[in-house]
Amino acid sequence: MTISFWLIMLAVIAYGLLHSFLASLKTKARTRHWFGPATNRWFHLAYNLIEVLTLLPILLLPILLMDREIYVIRYPWVVLTLILQMLSVVVLIVGLRQTGITSFLDLRQLLFLEDTSPPRLVSTVLYRYIRYPLCAAGLFLICLMPIRIWVLLVLYLGLTAYIFIGAYFEVRKLRLEFGEAYAKYCRHTPMLIPGSNNLSIRSQNIDDLT
Repeated sequence: MTISFWLIMLAVIAYGLLHSFLASLKTKARTRHWFGPATNRWFHLAYNLIEVLTLLPILLLPILLMDREIYVIRYPWVVLTLILQMLSVVVLIVGLRQTGITSFLDLRQLLFLEDTSPPRLVSTVLYRYIRYPLCAAGLFLICLMPIRIWVLLVLYLGLTAYIFIGAYFEVRKLRLEFGEAYAKYCRHTPMLIPGSNNLSIRSQNIDDLT
């Protein structure tokens, strides 16, 4: 393993710690205490912006820190991997359309100031089979890169770990927001792999998180 490998690992760990801190309920409550109830309109949007802006440099690091090659998927198998990657992009687009881009970015409360409709638990189409289709598609997209170098490997492993850690905080938030409806949804819907509950956070463990 090279120095580039460890540099990207440190960057991913720092990214995960920062966003785990920002996603915590204590941080949101503290921000609301400092800035008042208006925080509810912009906190999650600010979080999303910070998440994207701090992720971009990490995604650029493998380009800047190119190192030794682990393997290359060659023709004709590379055609299959590219097709599967395109299907992953389709899943990302469908998932975004299903949740709504304004809801995904948390723009709804800013664009529709008078909107008082309660949040909606999406559990149909893609979300009927897994709870995190966007994360699954993103990981699948990275995993199927036809060229694998050490820095891409650590980036993939780090982002995979971050998704599971982030799911811990997401479960706490959604359990408080939707109550038993979300617990039931988790009971029947796996996290990332359709048809398998091995990676699901079971409802009996959800109660321990609240």
